[in-house]
Amino acid sequence: MRTGSRLSAAILALFLAGCTGLPAGLDPAGPAAEMITGLFWWFTAICTAVWALVVLGLGASLLRARPADDGASPLDRGSARRISATRVVTALVGATALVLVALTISAFITGRGLAQLRGEQVRTIEITGHQWWWEVRYSDGGPAETLATANEIHVPVGEAVRLSLRSNDVIHSFWIPRIGGKQDLVPGQVNHLDFTIDKPGIYRGQCAEFCGFQHAHMGLVLVAHPRDEFERWFSSQLKPAQAPRGAEARAGQQAFLSRSCVMCHTVRGTPAGGKIAPDLTHIASRSGVAANTLPMTRGALAAWIADPQAVKPGAHMPRTELDSDELNSILAYLEQLK
Repeated sequence: MRTGSRLSAAILALFLAGCTGLPAGLDPAGPAAEMITGLFWWFTAICTAVWALVVLGLGASLLRARPADDGASPLDRGSARRISATRVVTALVGATALVLVALTISAFITGRGLAQLRGEQVRTIEITGHQWWWEVRYSDGGPAETLATANEIHVPVGEAVRLSLRSNDVIHSFWIPRIGGKQDLVPGQVNHLDFTIDKPGIYRGQCAEFCGFQHAHMGLVLVAHPRDEFERWFSSQLKPAQAPRGAEARAGQQAFLSRSCVMCHTVRGTPAGGKIAPDLTHIASRSGVAANTLPMTRGALAAWIADPQAVKPGAHMPRTELDSDELNSILAYLEQLK
């Protein structure tokens, strides 16, 4: 009884996992994703039909009554069986070939359609995978319009986008299920992923290739804006960090600049110019902390700064010894970086 209850609970938990609101690969948000989803359902339908026919054939074989003795000699009976078996095998081989041809042609048609969708790329965004965060760089507009951020990709709705994917350390895999496609980030190599989003919204993604201890905590978010809203976001992100307001925030800036934070992080408009960790110029405008491991709240930010190893063991960010006044002042400063 106890074993049965545990099994029932495990099965229930498995089904409830689909209610978490996590990325849904079968809910496409763009033309490319719709094509890939359509191909998935086509493959699923054909494979289900093949499975059903095999099961029906096995069932019919098991249930078929033994033929009555018709008086034929064993030699004649064996010859008839060989002829029947040859016909069945020939039919099955032909059907298998037709199924494989149908699947191959449908995959080819989908691939050609995806290639035609690319067309002339309007915007290129560079994505670099690090253990365990995503560097996002916009550089289409020249040096004056080069923008670096982290763990969030913002795009305008209806505009073709090309992602240039690189890795700074190990193999990662870029995957946002609802935009379609999954692409590896390989050290020393540049791969590309093209897509268009036709629905405004927030789309969660994840590294899909095991890349080390904190692979599961390497999340990212794609935000699709109407074009005018995207332009406002982009213009605001190009600006340097605003000067801190209030005594506590000013003290926080001084504490930030006097600590080892500046060796790794950049805050544009200040002496902080580190290049090996996320750009923090507008950190407070983001939705998450530590590659979206935690939400962007004061408490989560405090936990991450005070003891990053407790949040993401193995992360490259070291623990910094801060008293409560220093921590609160740094939090006040970072919360103004919007």
